[in-house]
Amino acid sequence: RVRDCCFGWCGYSTGAEGTSKTVIQKEAEFDITYNDTVTNDNQTIYAFNHTVSRNKTEGVRVSVDVLPVGLESPFLFVVRQKQAVLSFQVPLILRGLYQRKYPYSHVGRTLCQPPTRAISEMQYFFVDVSTLSSLGTHYQLRVSRYFKYNFPDGVDTVIVKVNSEMTFPCSVMSIQDIQCPVYDLDNNVAFIGMYQTMTKKGAITVQRKDFPSNSFYVVVVVKTEDEACGGPLRFYPLRPDELFDAGNRSKVLDVVVSPAINSEVYVMGMLFCLGIFLSFYLLTFLMACLDNRRYAHSLSVSLLYPSHPCVSFSPPHAGKTPASPYEYGSFADNGSTLSSEAVTDSATSTDNNYGYLERTLDSVGRSRAESLSSVEEDDYDTLADIDSDKNIVRTKKFLYVSDLSRKDKRVLSKKYQIYFWNIATIAVFYALPVVQLVITYQTVVNVTGNQDICYYNFLCAHPLGALSAFNNILSNVGYVLLGLLFLLIVLKRDIVHNRAMFRNDLNALECGIPKHFGLFYAMGTALMMEGLLSACYHVCPNYTNFQFDTSFMYMIAGLCMLKLYQKRHPDINASAYTAYACLAGVIFFSVLGVVFGKGNMVFWIVFSVIHILATLLLSIQLYYMGRWRLDSGIMRRIVNVIYTDCIRQCTGPMYVDRMVLLVMGNIGNWSLAAYGLIARPNDFASYLLAIAICNLLLYFAFYIIMKLRSGERIQCLALVCILFTAVVWGFALFFFFQGLSTWQKTPAESREHNRECIVLSFFDDHDIWHFLSSIAMFGSFLVLLTMDDDLDTVQRDKIYAF
Repeated sequence: RVRDCCFGWCGYSTGAEGTSKTVIQKEAEFDITYNDTVTNDNQTIYAFNHTVSRNKTEGVRVSVDVLPVGLESPFLFVVRQKQAVLSFQVPLILRGLYQRKYPYSHVGRTLCQPPTRAISEMQYFFVDVSTLSSLGTHYQLRVSRYFKYNFPDGVDTVIVKVNSEMTFPCSVMSIQDIQCPVYDLDNNVAFIGMYQTMTKKGAITVQRKDFPSNSFYVVVVVKTEDEACGGPLRFYPLRPDELFDAGNRSKVLDVVVSPAINSEVYVMGMLFCLGIFLSFYLLTFLMACLDNRRYAHSLSVSLLYPSHPCVSFSPPHAGKTPASPYEYGSFADNGSTLSSEAVTDSATSTDNNYGYLERTLDSVGRSRAESLSSVEEDDYDTLADIDSDKNIVRTKKFLYVSDLSRKDKRVLSKKYQIYFWNIATIAVFYALPVVQLVITYQTVVNVTGNQDICYYNFLCAHPLGALSAFNNILSNVGYVLLGLLFLLIVLKRDIVHNRAMFRNDLNALECGIPKHFGLFYAMGTALMMEGLLSACYHVCPNYTNFQFDTSFMYMIAGLCMLKLYQKRHPDINASAYTAYACLAGVIFFSVLGVVFGKGNMVFWIVFSVIHILATLLLSIQLYYMGRWRLDSGIMRRIVNVIYTDCIRQCTGPMYVDRMVLLVMGNIGNWSLAAYGLIARPNDFASYLLAIAICNLLLYFAFYIIMKLRSGERIQCLALVCILFTAVVWGFALFFFFQGLSTWQKTPAESREHNRECIVLSFFDDHDIWHFLSSIAMFGSFLVLLTMDDDLDTVQRDKIYAF
């Protein structure tokens, strides 16, 4: 009950006999530091008043600094406003990891601005200071005003950038709506609004639609510990209830709020993106028109001269050892060579045409019109005695495409079409849960406001609707459009080839590399899926969904290697089931590496051993063209070969070219395995992708060298595609290694790599990587499609298999 009150101070009794507290009330002003002392006998009240206006944007900050005192007698500060009450103690105790306690003697709190409907209104608030300490303790109080940001007219989106020269202490940047209370402590700053940890850089794009009051607070709080930003955890060991002095944790920073891009920039970015890739459609259409004219002319020539034969092509080895191009390997008795007639008597006609011309052209046409539903590969194997004849033909010292393209074309077409249907099925079952998951990720980001979930380039992340980084998603449209264009190009070639086969065109029947388009269809589908899954990954990029961005890259690399091998070995290429099972194993290891591979020596040892064993097994498979068996007698046969070829009679390898390729491949793969075992890179998915790309490049280089070495040539279109693709890949890799973000580090450390947009104020370096890499992949596919066009009129028994 009040006892007396006079001249700014009053005293009251608590009800207990002989105990009373003196209350001192002071009229206070902003931006003035008050130095006072308080005990359990007195309480000080500071009265402030200020004018609140609807057109004026300002806030209030209360700062308190006290001498270090014990926990037994903290200060209590209570701020009473018109519609809110805020209280806090000093020293303020904040908890870190493992419940560590950090006392703070300097505390500042932000007051929310009371709403007003009047144009101008005088409002009051009071700051009460009290303690239970019997000793007089000194404190400093200061209340200051600051400005909040209000959206200007015509501006719907702004970007808030915070920069600092200091990496530590770790900070949290928060964007909060104008409401009570303001959350400005380490333990509550994440309660509302949008927030992210930061070291040197922070940026948040703010949209007007998310803030009904058309204004917001920018709150930056220094955290009690630096571990969230990748810093060390200093205090060990942990002792219960012990206070840790965090020292002077302050940070100097600059806050800049600037308008973001408008709708016109969005439209320009989308038109730019579509214009680039639709120009490829236009160029392809023009080239198709020219090609149709040439095709019509060649068709008229073939109709005038129906007996026009394939061109006889003489390989460069024709005049060299061995004298006969059909010399056989160690399966011939006593090392003697056998004539081609003796070996393939059951499979060829007397004209030595390798099983194609023994069927009449009418029967060929009829066979293509039959249903493929009941076709089985084994039923149509043209070898009379499968096992013995395969051993003889496939172990010849010099192989030709005719030796490895003897199976019925209907069977092989069906076999390779399975690649397309399987990858289409895989794509559907893989993409649907991925889309669902990333939508959930984006929803969590939007609801919680936690910007640390996704690793964007926040300095160039343009939102659209619910998407936080629309530009990173839009730039993936090139993969889809160019993948579709490649499918159309392959479809055109497929139709032209089928028409030629239906006409019994001799070139289509007996000349050139056998045309099987199933793998090409699978490659085009994989490119489209790479675009879709990369877009899904960039909805919310982080380490848990990085495999979405890389899974179909493994598919593309594997399919390209299979296509290169299929060109000269159509009869013995891997089936779709085997190929996709191996690729599934690769993706499985990719997931294990991302989850368990970081610094785990056991995992890297196991993976390196499996990598080396797989390389050796594949090398043996390729060297012997599949004519070996992994069974209980393998060791006996190995010892026998070593004794016969190395000890008893030292001889060089029978298949020199194959041996050179496989030796180089083993050196490269063993080196990559050693690097992984020693360095143990954190980004295992990219490391695995590097292995696939290195093997693909090695095999492609070998193919080109052997093609030129065999006297073949590369036509102008294929050469232009190779040079163009190489240049585009170079520029693409330059932008890829810019590293605008990395989920291998903490979100705050990743933001140190963020950069501004570089094209149209809409696309960043990684978007340019998407543009260029999609074009480069499309060009790479065209290279594989056209590189052997020079052989379309060359007999298959004159084309080397390597």
